[in-house]
Amino acid sequence: SPPGFEEERIHLAVCGGTMSGLSEAEIAEIKVQFDEFDADKNGHVTVTELRDVMKALGEDPPAYKIRDMIKEVDLDENGTIEFDEFVKMFEKVRGDKPKYKLEAVAEKQKKVMKMGGMTDAAAAGTTHSFTEDEALAFVDWINFQLAGDPDLKTQLPISSDDQNDLFKKMHDGIVLCKLINNSVKDTIDERAINKTKLNLYTIHENQTLALNSASAIGCNIVNIGAEDLTRGVPHLCLGILWQVIRIGLLAKINLQNCPGLARLLEEGEEIEDLLRLSPEEILLRWFNYHLREAGSSRRVKNFSGDIKDSECYTLLLNQIAPPEKGVDLSPMRESDLEKRAESMLQQSDKIGCRAFIRPRDVVRGNGKLNLAFVANLFNNYPALEPLEDQPEIEIEETREEKTYRNWMNSLGVKPFVYRLYQDLSDGTVLLQLFDKVFPGSVDWSKVNQPPYKKMGAQMKKLENCNYAVQVARDCKLSVVGIGGEDIHTENKTLTLAVVWQIMRAYTLQILQKLSGSSKRIEDGEIVEWVNSTLSAAGKSTSISSFKDSSIATGRSVIDLVDAIKPGSVKYDLVNAGQTDEDKMLNAKYAVSMARKIGARVYALPEDIVEVNPKMVLTVFACLMARGLEGSKK
Repeated sequence: SPPGFEEERIHLAVCGGTMSGLSEAEIAEIKVQFDEFDADKNGHVTVTELRDVMKALGEDPPAYKIRDMIKEVDLDENGTIEFDEFVKMFEKVRGDKPKYKLEAVAEKQKKVMKMGGMTDAAAAGTTHSFTEDEALAFVDWINFQLAGDPDLKTQLPISSDDQNDLFKKMHDGIVLCKLINNSVKDTIDERAINKTKLNLYTIHENQTLALNSASAIGCNIVNIGAEDLTRGVPHLCLGILWQVIRIGLLAKINLQNCPGLARLLEEGEEIEDLLRLSPEEILLRWFNYHLREAGSSRRVKNFSGDIKDSECYTLLLNQIAPPEKGVDLSPMRESDLEKRAESMLQQSDKIGCRAFIRPRDVVRGNGKLNLAFVANLFNNYPALEPLEDQPEIEIEETREEKTYRNWMNSLGVKPFVYRLYQDLSDGTVLLQLFDKVFPGSVDWSKVNQPPYKKMGAQMKKLENCNYAVQVARDCKLSVVGIGGEDIHTENKTLTLAVVWQIMRAYTLQILQKLSGSSKRIEDGEIVEWVNSTLSAAGKSTSISSFKDSSIATGRSVIDLVDAIKPGSVKYDLVNAGQTDEDKMLNAKYAVSMARKIGARVYALPEDIVEVNPKMVLTVFACLMARGLEGSKK
């Protein structure tokens, strides 16, 4: 467009709008909405831009449907929507229900904007866009899961009528701490939570504890601070809530917790093939298994469009519910889809699983909430008996593997890492880690991005893995005897060797920046800092190395926390650490207190008790980083 052309169109839209009954204030509001669609701010909304908005709203229609939506309001037929056309659409539907598909999307997006900026989310690289329906679903879930907790008598139930009540109740950090423990048991030692005599200082400690603990279970907390949660910034509060809830819902969808999943194997598949599926893929298989058992020809491929008519849900509930619960197929007699959805949800209530969705969420196909609904059904009623000749396989994830996986996910790698070796085997997640830890180390033009075409897919993945090993070499990591083939074929020992070095470099780089040193921080320097800090604070504990057996008592970590933030430790909760049980109690308190004072600790209490040198190093390095950070303030 020539200079000033778009400004002229906007001026005409404002004038024309005023003449036709839209006020300048209304036009200004419509302009804000238009700008949310127009990502590159060139005055034209394209197919790609409209699709991006719809994806942020939890929908993903095919391109031809997007083009049809544009065509409805594209007066000059140039294939895009301009601001005056956007205004004309609102003029025509004023006072009536949406007459255009695009206007319905615009109204939904308007509600999302009220919950918190879509643009901020896009800039952060994570989706923190939420609808009012989703916020309501989280309220219901929190009320249900945390009901009866004596520490939450004044917070619960959270009102579903007052949109802001959720954010008010999250103000002191206690609800979020409790929800994290509900999703992943014993993540936070409750003795570390400030529950009484709260003030701004102790509330900030709670929110810091919650955020660092959320990060430790794999939540991406980039661009979310303790102050954001205390202030109740809607899209950030909802962003962390959804991640915590989702992790909890999907954590048990595996063979370890449900051996009967072996029944989902298809012809010619081995147990290993099932292990390669993500929790979402397993849920779809489970859903379809029960549809097949019900004698239905219907199959679901997603948690949005395929469940809108409630038929598949009705069949699933009828299959998995115990006979004495009285679940039946009566919803199918209802022709109105929203009424049918309500009838189906009444059936789910008979088995105590009416959660996350309301009838409109089913009919509109909200993918986020319907995934949560199905996961909750699975967790309560999998209805899968183990096979008589169940094959034995080593499926339990080690603590070390879980720690690495959670660390990666907390950095926001995509896709979310569920199975460490399989999800690293195409090289892309490793390359993302290198790019985050060693910025600029990856030339993305050399990377083959998924989805891969069937022909040559393995070669493309191997090329990525070879490149990842080359980047590791360039970053001065030790990769002697490690090749791309080892990553691609999921060699556990060699893959872990690379991942550990990246995590170690990440931790030590933070230290190096804080110390102002031009050289890499060595292990001995950390040990020296730990001992001098303990000594200066008058503590009697010390460590000789990260293998020192005295670390098992947890006291050196606890003392270091108190040395960094004097008075933070309640020593009446600390014991001598003589028995295994006492050591574990100390270690749990040590990890939570470290996180509470701001140390981003990923290690688990067991790592301290067993004196796992690698993880012990990260604990003390994170505490040293916190100590140096505090001394600079």
